[in-house]
Amino acid sequence: MDKEQMKEEIMEALETVEDPELHIDIVNLGLVYGVDLDDEGKAKVTMTLTAMGCPLAGMINELVTTAVLSVDGVKEVEVDVVWNPPWSKEKMSRYAKMALGIH
Repeated sequence: MDKEQMKEEIMEALETVEDPELHIDIVNLGLVYGVDLDDEGKAKVTMTLTAMGCPLAGMINELVTTAVLSVDGVKEVEVDVVWNPPWSKEKMSRYAKMALGIH
């Protein structure tokens, strides 16, 4: 499997990770900024959270790691939580906005 296919599979796996408070997956919420993959099977997920002091950050980090490790060929996962650019409702998919009643 090539890197692009693996990245797609990683993004699909990340769609199974729901924000515990909003019950929408982190991809549709716009929290995942990118996925990098090296030749040794190490995946780096760059993402943010909806709030800086999110008490569920550790749990979300574990869920992300577990989801990414479920993809064939991934041997190691690094979750890089960044605050720049800051998350905003504009990053959400149309699906997420509709589900949360945001127009």
